Amino acid sequence: MNAYLLALLLACKSPDAALPAVQPPVTVAQPTSVTTTPTTRKLIWSDEFNEPGLPDSTRWGYEVGGNGWGNNELQYYTTRRPENARVENGRLIIEARKEAYEGKAYTSARLLTRGKVEWKHGRIEAFAKLPTGRGTWPAVWMLGSDIKTAGWPRCGEIDIMEHVGYDEGVVHGTIHTEAYNHNKKTQKGMAVTVRNVATDFHLYAIDWTTDRIDFYVDDQKYYTVQKSALGSDVEQWPFEQPFFLLLNLAVGGNWGGQKGVDETIWPQRMEVDYVRVYQ
Repeated sequence: MNAYLLALLLACKSPDAALPAVQPPVTVAQPTSVTTTPTTRKLIWSDEFNEPGLPDSTRWGYEVGGNGWGNNELQYYTTRRPENARVENGRLIIEARKEAYEGKAYTSARLLTRGKVEWKHGRIEAFAKLPTGRGTWPAVWMLGSDIKTAGWPRCGEIDIMEHVGYDEGVVHGTIHTEAYNHNKKTQKGMAVTVRNVATDFHLYAIDWTTDRIDFYVDDQKYYTVQKSALGSDVEQWPFEQPFFLLLNLAVGGNWGGQKGVDETIWPQRMEVDYVRVYQ
């Protein structure tokens, strides 16, 4: 197993215990796909998912395999398979299905921008509707571009949104570094309750600058990590390099399957109306 694959297997894994405290519910009067452009930022990259078919290969690649991803996940991530990742009706659909495939009982997809585009700082946002039911584990997240050489968690990880189906409506924003990560139970994160995550679209975003990362749901900030509080060494703050973006829907796993997997709910999907990056 090469070092990069090993690092990816270890990444995006949340603790089995001591989850972040839950904040009061975020209230959205009326979800909408129209959001306000940050006044001091310029849109530098986006995917509006307007072209039906497979995801745009100039923007997205695939992580492929059914090795459990270091977390005992149950799905096989496929490549260029419309049953698991497709664009339809102006939205990206990442769909997890209960089906026998390459020795696994479920299929799904994990898309990423590595090798296509990466960013250092900026506002990164995804307008998405999440799956429902025990065993679902969708995520919008980022990894440092030096993961091949530095490994995880030294490369850094930013979890813009994670959600586990057995705890519907509780959305997590987290960072992992060499000094602060779930293996040491020192990861830095917070959870916020969001209404109707499986029926309405919500805007999940970070605003990442040289000295802080702010986490938002529907333009409401619920958590901040600061370099001044964590430390400026690369082990503490590896966020001064480009990061690439990942979108995926896992099945089960040490966290997503903590209360079992409901075998009657499939297929389940995460729908993404758009992804946008501002600087």
